Amino acid sequence: MNSFIIGILQQSLIFSIAVMGIYITYRILKFADLSADGSFTLGASVSAILIIKGINPFISLGVSMLAGALAGIITGILNVKLKIQDILSSILVMIGLYSINLRIMGKANLPLFNHESIFTDRNVLLVVFIIAAFCVIFFTLFFKTKLGYLLKGIGDNENMITSLGINTGSIKIFALSLSNAFIALSGGVLAQYQGFSDINMGTGTMIMGLASIVIGYNVFRHISLSNSSIFCIIGTLLYRTSIALSLRVGFNPSDLKLISSIIVVIALSIGNSRELLMDRKKYSLRKGKLKTSSNFREVGSRNA
Repeated sequence: MNSFIIGILQQSLIFSIAVMGIYITYRILKFADLSADGSFTLGASVSAILIIKGINPFISLGVSMLAGALAGIITGILNVKLKIQDILSSILVMIGLYSINLRIMGKANLPLFNHESIFTDRNVLLVVFIIAAFCVIFFTLFFKTKLGYLLKGIGDNENMITSLGINTGSIKIFALSLSNAFIALSGGVLAQYQGFSDINMGTGTMIMGLASIVIGYNVFRHISLSNSSIFCIIGTLLYRTSIALSLRVGFNPSDLKLISSIIVVIALSIGNSRELLMDRKKYSLRKGKLKTSSNFREVGSRNA
């Protein structure tokens, strides 16, 4: 049982790094970046091939981030410079990355069992925790900078930021590169964690990220947490726990997509029901205030 819980924690922390990246585009930039699946595999394939060629596994993760950032830049250029719709531009990059990842690895599956990784002779949970902690710190500090606030402003009201004479296109491209760098890092860490890189390992990354974000935001949005990365980690932990428990009770791996959809529906339902309850409370309070004020006016008119 302890190994089961530890395994969930390890995987949740690894995937939460990708969820932070998806959060940047989905929640902050309001950009439907579907290239996450390809960027995740890109990070894994780059890290794996570099390790096989004798490069330090930690350095390989840095190169994976650069590769992911480049993929995000390409998506941004297609959208900003060539005026291709956000969904279409990300789909084009995702399709292109499939062939690129095959080129990088040379085959569909690249084992790493006989090579040194960041987890060799180290506590796996501790290493994953440290990497996730660095990502959380960077995520938190970045969105307290001027560039971070501008990025939030573009997501909320792009026209207002444009009216200030700021080039929103460049900031969008940077945000996409940062998002995909996070996603590629997660893929690289997962490849070293599981001991291989596979061409299909990124499939469903976007679904997983959206499910985790929806769970973390809709279930815990009324809790006073100013750090969005904590929502990403909590949402990923709950999502991975749900998936692991589903497999443990006897569901087939082929049912995971359906399970993910059901989890998202439940999380959205919980969030919407809470929002409806809050709206009803606000309506009741307003109605009570209006009734009280009308009573005061009536009493005042009688006294006059």
